[in-house]
Amino acid sequence: MCSSSNVSGFEKEKIAAFNAKFREVSKSPFGESDQIGMLNLMTSDSMRRILSEIDGHKVFDLAVDYFIGMPSWVASGEPTYQINVIRAPRGSIVDNYMGAGRDQNELVGSCGESISMYTHCGTHIDTLCHFGYRGRMWNGFSADEYLGNRGWTVLGAEKHPPIISRGVLIDIAAAARTDVLPGGHGVGADEIKEALQRQGTEVRTGDVVLLRTGRQQLWPDAQAYIDNSPGLNREGAEYLAKAGAITIGADTVGLEQGPSADPENATPVHTYLLAEAGVPIMEVLNLEELAADSIYEFAFVGACLRLSGATGSPIRPIAFPLRKD
Repeated sequence: MCSSSNVSGFEKEKIAAFNAKFREVSKSPFGESDQIGMLNLMTSDSMRRILSEIDGHKVFDLAVDYFIGMPSWVASGEPTYQINVIRAPRGSIVDNYMGAGRDQNELVGSCGESISMYTHCGTHIDTLCHFGYRGRMWNGFSADEYLGNRGWTVLGAEKHPPIISRGVLIDIAAAARTDVLPGGHGVGADEIKEALQRQGTEVRTGDVVLLRTGRQQLWPDAQAYIDNSPGLNREGAEYLAKAGAITIGADTVGLEQGPSADPENATPVHTYLLAEAGVPIMEVLNLEELAADSIYEFAFVGACLRLSGATGSPIRPIAFPLRKD
């Protein structure tokens, strides 16, 4: 297991959580221009090391499919995922949109489609401009100065590097001896420690940490999957941030406990991790196959779409088991 006492003094200087102040936006330990927070803890050495430990006999895809009717966050009127065919073989013949003529259009069948969606739909990452306090986000960037009509000029998804790191699965549901944690259940530090001890796993500085609640077993029933979700509480989030996690994800729609146990803040974990600790969040991960094979440590590889100024972006996370030598 890992606790803050296992983190070296040098590491503590680079982990924002150790200097975070309650409900205040943190200044980055990586400088006033920093826009990626704890992802800075990835280095060429750390990436080389974890890639060298891969056992390539199996690959785990942690993303969900996108489809019309998929569970997604719509509580504030966010758009659902939509896909529409805008070019089909018969339509190309009728429209002759490129002026190629009937003979060529009958020879060449062409298809295309368009999609529309909320940037926090499906398996995705929350960037550091998604949540903050009093109009300010990570490292003090303010909405008044940096949020335009077409998105943020700082902190957006285009700033995120590909994530290549050691990954850790913490199977909270298995430790609780249940298939799915009950609705509204808050996961705190003690449950995390118990699950890590059960697995014989530890969290190290620079890790990607993924929490399994079992909620993915309710997919794709939107109401069952989304309503009253179990998830991380602030205490649990602080424990993982101080352990050195560079990003934290879960198999739920919002990572954190819902509804909130904090009467003054409906999203205490989002605001803490993104604004105070500088830790990006991943949501709607499919961790079932990883858990079924008891893969608790792995090489994590994932990259989001470079959506300029976006507070969130789809990501395709991949887990590679490690060699057992």
